[in-house]
Amino acid sequence: MSEYAVDLDAAHEASRRLAGVAHRTPIATCATLDTLAGRRLYFKCEHLQKVGAFKFRGAYNALMKLSDQIAASGVVTHSSGNHGQALALAAKLRGIQAHIVMPRTVIASKRKAVEGYGSHVVTCEPSLEAREETANEVLLDTGGVLVHAYDHPDIIAGQATVALELLEQMPALDAIVAPVGGGGLVSGICIAAKSINPQIRIFAAEPAGADDTARSKLAGKRILQTAPKTIADGLLTSLGDLTWPIIRDHVEHVITVSENEIVTAMRLIWERAKLLIEPSAAVAVAAVLTDTFKTLKGIHRAAVVLSGGNVDLDHLPW
Repeated sequence: MSEYAVDLDAAHEASRRLAGVAHRTPIATCATLDTLAGRRLYFKCEHLQKVGAFKFRGAYNALMKLSDQIAASGVVTHSSGNHGQALALAAKLRGIQAHIVMPRTVIASKRKAVEGYGSHVVTCEPSLEAREETANEVLLDTGGVLVHAYDHPDIIAGQATVALELLEQMPALDAIVAPVGGGGLVSGICIAAKSINPQIRIFAAEPAGADDTARSKLAGKRILQTAPKTIADGLLTSLGDLTWPIIRDHVEHVITVSENEIVTAMRLIWERAKLLIEPSAAVAVAAVLTDTFKTLKGIHRAAVVLSGGNVDLDHLPW
C-alpha cells in the first residue's frame, strides 16, 4: 500500500487521534435483511457517528493535524452537507473558524447544523464548478486552508478507521460494501481492510444516476461525473486523484442501483431494522439486495457501511 497517498500506519495514527472523541459505532443485524440477501449482513452504524455520518472521522483527523499557525487562519471547504457538518464540528472543537460553501439547494437541516456549530455558510449555485469557484474566492478572502471532502490524505486516513473498528468488531468478514461518491470512505476502507486481511473483498455501491466509479472501473481510467441525478445527494461528486488509484486496484466490483431500489432499501431498513439512514447510505443496502451481489460465491458474512443518517424529514422519498 506504500504507493498510495495513505497507508495502514496513517490509519492507525488517525485512530489514536480519534480515540475518546469519535464514537465507536455499533454493529446492527436484521434477520429479515439476511433472508433477503441470502447471507449474514452486519451493518456498521456510521449514521450514529457524530454529525450523523462517517465524515467526522476524516474531518477531525485532518484538522487536528494542522499546525497552530495554519489553523489560526481557519479552514474552507465546499460540501452538500455531511462533510460541511463534520468540518464545522471539528473546527469548533479545535477552536478555529470554518467557512463552508454549500449549494443553495442543500437540505435545510444540513445547513442549519453547520450554522449551529458556529461555522460561516456561503451559498452558491448547485454545480461542482460553482462550488469550487466560490471556495477559491473564500480562500482568497480569508487566507484559510482548503480541507477537501475526500481527496486529502488525512481525510482518507480518518475514514479508514471505519474498517479498523469494523474488523476489530467482526474479524471473520468475507466482504465489505460501502457507498461511493468521491471515494474517501471506500478508499480508506480498502487501505485498512486489505492491509489487515488481503483476502477480504471490497465492493462499492453507486447510484445508476451518478455512476462515474462504475464507468471508471470498466474503462480502467478515471471518468469524471457529468450531470449526476440521484436522490443520494452525498454521492454526486467525482472520484479524486488520490482515491481513484486505490479504488481502481482494490475494489472488486461497483454495484449500481436504481432510484427505486434506493428508496425501497431505505424504507425497508427503516421499517424492519429500525435504522434511520439517509439515501446515500441506502445505496449500499440496495446493492447487497441486488441479484448481482446475491449470486456472488464465497461471501457468507458481509458488512454494510451505513454512511449517514441526515434525512430531510420534511421531504421523504415515499
